Amino acid sequence: MRIILYLIQKEFLQIFRNKTNLPILFVMPVVQLIILSYAADFEIKNLKVYWMDNDQSSASRQLYRGLTASGYFTIAGAGFNHAGAAAALDRNEADLVVEIPAGMEKKLVRKEPQSLQVIVNAIDGTKAGLANYYFGRILADYNQRELTNLEMRVVAGSQPTAGQVINVESSFWFNPELNYKTFMVPGILVLLVTMIGAFLSSMNIVREKEIGTIEQINVTPIQKYQFVIGKLLPFWLLGLMVLSIGLVVAKVVFNIPFVGSVGLIYAFSAVYLLLILGFGLLISTLTDTQQQAMFLAWFFLVVFILMGGLFTAVENMPGWAQTVTLFNPVRYFIEFVRLVMLKGAGWQETRFFFAVIFGYAVLLNGLAILNYKKTA
Repeated sequence: MRIILYLIQKEFLQIFRNKTNLPILFVMPVVQLIILSYAADFEIKNLKVYWMDNDQSSASRQLYRGLTASGYFTIAGAGFNHAGAAAALDRNEADLVVEIPAGMEKKLVRKEPQSLQVIVNAIDGTKAGLANYYFGRILADYNQRELTNLEMRVVAGSQPTAGQVINVESSFWFNPELNYKTFMVPGILVLLVTMIGAFLSSMNIVREKEIGTIEQINVTPIQKYQFVIGKLLPFWLLGLMVLSIGLVVAKVVFNIPFVGSVGLIYAFSAVYLLLILGFGLLISTLTDTQQQAMFLAWFFLVVFILMGGLFTAVENMPGWAQTVTLFNPVRYFIEFVRLVMLKGAGWQETRFFFAVIFGYAVLLNGLAILNYKKTA
């Protein structure tokens, strides 16, 4: 135990002796968390619409007012020919074209089916999907409201009877205001803790190789497991400190709800950091230079991040990709943090995540110990 404590002391001295490490550890995560949480906005507003109203009726004007009052759309142009609409799309002056056919109001009064043409610029698939979804919601509200008004105008003094209109009331659990920051901040915090832990630990042992001190350590009676533990524990403690800072920022700056147990979050994070640090140490034992370690760590982290479920839901991925995510520790951490922070999940609901992460942590740290070649 005394040998491990000496190794931990040595690591802390090396960490704090390098003045560039302190901003990386304590300043960079805060700045990134604040910037990325504001930048990673899934809401899209001010979508540009080219309006083609061939009906010029009160019904089409009501749809126009509903479109502009939604806050999602702005009218970028108007006309009556398809050439102008196509030119607006080609010049990226419009995100979608809405064409109202002639005689729309008459058909609605006669209760005949009516179609609108909506052309969406789909160069950006996400933006196009949201534009189509937003317009569909506005059109559904318009149908429910305007058709009732038209019936009342045709039959003077009539009132819609109970049952003519179905009112749907929605309630959003765990995020009532649909605030994207509530969804994004916990996931971004997971990514920052993962990146710091993986990068710093992956360049740890290999740095000893580059500066030549690894040979001095190898001729000592230090056991392999003592050496790996001494390398791992300092970054484990620093990782928990970074997590603490991130949680404070999440609460103070973004007012993210903490419905569940903060102690449970720390317990899981402690196990998760053992996994990610073991992963970094394994990379460090496999490489000879810090550059090699950085590139190898970055290769895996890009996969972990993009397939972690933060930017694309795991359920929306192809079947093979969903299978791959079962080996992705970032996925489990993101799901766990959201379950505990936003839903208030406890031990019973999260013990599966503990079991999986603990198993991976034992495996990766065991491989790091076995792969570290100590030669006298």
